[in-house]
Amino acid sequence: MTFLPQKLYIPFLYEYYTGKKLDLKKPVEFNQKIQWLKTFYHPNILTKLVDKYEVREYVKEKIGEEYLNKLYGVYDSFSDINFAELPNEFVIKAVHASSYNLICKDKSKLNFSKLKKQFKKWLSTNQYYRTGQEWAYKNVKPRLIAEKLIQDEERDSLTDYKFYCFNGKVALLEVHIDRAEKHKRGFYDLEFKKLPFSYVAKEKSIQENLKKPENLDKMIKLSEILSANFPFVRVDFYSVKDKIIFGEMTFYPSDGRKDFYPDKYNKELGDMIKLPELNDRKEITNI
Repeated sequence: MTFLPQKLYIPFLYEYYTGKKLDLKKPVEFNQKIQWLKTFYHPNILTKLVDKYEVREYVKEKIGEEYLNKLYGVYDSFSDINFAELPNEFVIKAVHASSYNLICKDKSKLNFSKLKKQFKKWLSTNQYYRTGQEWAYKNVKPRLIAEKLIQDEERDSLTDYKFYCFNGKVALLEVHIDRAEKHKRGFYDLEFKKLPFSYVAKEKSIQENLKKPENLDKMIKLSEILSANFPFVRVDFYSVKDKIIFGEMTFYPSDGRKDFYPDKYNKELGDMIKLPELNDRKEITNI
């Protein structure tokens, strides 16, 4: 059904996953406003910012190249990748979709026949039609990038810091830990105190007392620079040995279909998104 116009498909999708009606004329809750942004907020720059390769230029311009992970190459197909030139450890990502990542810790163990089929599938997928018509991904050119494998000496998986930015100001952050083992997450305020809501079950929520990153204030400042002029965007960073590394920019967390609980926080977070005024064409194409 993803071939349907957004104004028809998105309310159907939202109700299917949340059990709630969606009025695109008067969205109130956080995820309702995310659906509104998918439907009406279409500045061309969003296509660049969700592209994991193209966004590097924006990051370099706004905050500096030192916050970018090392890039080994960008490829249009499997046959373009010269594996002999890659180090023994690396990561390959699809620039145009979410969750398409290959983490390689030993190049000698790769099954190239399997990889060829996997990458072909990735490159034939359009994120817009794959899930909930996330507009920013609709015109991203399918490609692959190879980057340095970043590893944290304190944990088996990288800790991911995700900053929720509203009109260029960070209001809270989400932390992900142990992604490769028992993935857990939690929300924190800007003093790194745990917030009393989630969108996952208790067993998938962070229970341990995490140490506040020493460079938290710096990550907040960088997030606000990158998020300026957007009604909402989530900016992701990693922090390894106090070195800050940019992750990605996300305009539609969880495709705007995972409600928070307790329920009151859906509206409280929704109140933080100030939607821009629509033009006569009922679409926003500039910022």
